[in-house]
Amino acid sequence: MPIDIVSDVVCPWCFIGKRHLEAALAQCDLPVSIRWLPYFLNPDTPPEGEAYRPFLERKFGGPEALEGIWSRVREAGRNVGIAFAFERIELRANTLAAHRLIHHAQQKGDASELVERIFDAGFCEGRFIGDPAALADIAAASGEDRNETLAWLQSDADAGAVVAQEARLRQLGISGVPFFIFNGRLAVSGAQPPEVLLDALRQSVDQA
Repeated sequence: MPIDIVSDVVCPWCFIGKRHLEAALAQCDLPVSIRWLPYFLNPDTPPEGEAYRPFLERKFGGPEALEGIWSRVREAGRNVGIAFAFERIELRANTLAAHRLIHHAQQKGDASELVERIFDAGFCEGRFIGDPAALADIAAASGEDRNETLAWLQSDADAGAVVAQEARLRQLGISGVPFFIFNGRLAVSGAQPPEVLLDALRQSVDQA
């Protein structure tokens, strides 16, 4: 069964949603193929990044509001084995390069391991995932040639395709992530609990 996941690698709920889907899949004996689709939460982020915490404080209404949000996300993360370390993040990233890398990896197979490594690098290690060199390091940890990956990222390869794909998803009405599409027909929005995703999986099988 094909599963499309619309997400952004700077979205903590997308990381949590990935773990929820994995938990759902562990409860059913169903072969699936996962495709990661791009979404830009902050498309105006400059390539060099922008100070992380000040941006979020402006977005969410101040330091107290932000701490409240982080507290809820940390708790949700702990429940699925993610140790969010927001305090280690200095810069918010433009995610076009990361989405290009994922798009490129999917031309050769499942990119879920790469996506996991990007999430972990950004949210748990505090690395700047807008940096092509950092992304090349992450790809190398997944078995890719670092120098070839870096040279590819420093070009504009696949940029137009990724931007166009993201625009099409917005035109379809997707305005928040994560967003799951099961078997091309049943959609689930948000980092829903594993049981909700499991139910969607079963419904998709019944409707096939």
